[in-house]
Amino acid sequence: MKKKVAFVCIHNSCRSQMAEGWAKRLGSDVLEVYSAGTEDYPEVKPKAVKVMEEAEVDMSKHYPKLLTDIPEEIDILITMGCGVTCPYVPCKHQEDWGLEDPSGGPIEGFRETRDIIKEKVLDLIDRVHNDKLGEYKSTNKE
Repeated sequence: MKKKVAFVCIHNSCRSQMAEGWAKRLGSDVLEVYSAGTEDYPEVKPKAVKVMEEAEVDMSKHYPKLLTDIPEEIDILITMGCGVTCPYVPCKHQEDWGLEDPSGGPIEGFRETRDIIKEKVLDLIDRVHNDKLGEYKSTNKE
């Protein structure tokens, strides 16, 4: 049975969208994937769409969603490091990836964020496959 995973940040316009794109592309065998934000936003950042397209992940039909747009109960909740307290979302496992938001910066920052998210999604998929969700180790620079 697939695990429901939700990637959440403030606007659901960049990092959580990239994570959704990677998880759908790489983990569709074990993950049912959602993403959402805590605040309304008009569009997915064009640079996020562009850098994912460079990696052959199509996000052209992605749009920002709110927490009310995803299932009420999630198996895995991943926050992106927004520095905000997300509303309570019932889940079995939660982790924060602590990612800097590249919005407003050069496209290189979006590429770097894309690549970090890909590695984190691959690690998540591996942990789900091996029933080792609790073994997440933050790789953030302190």
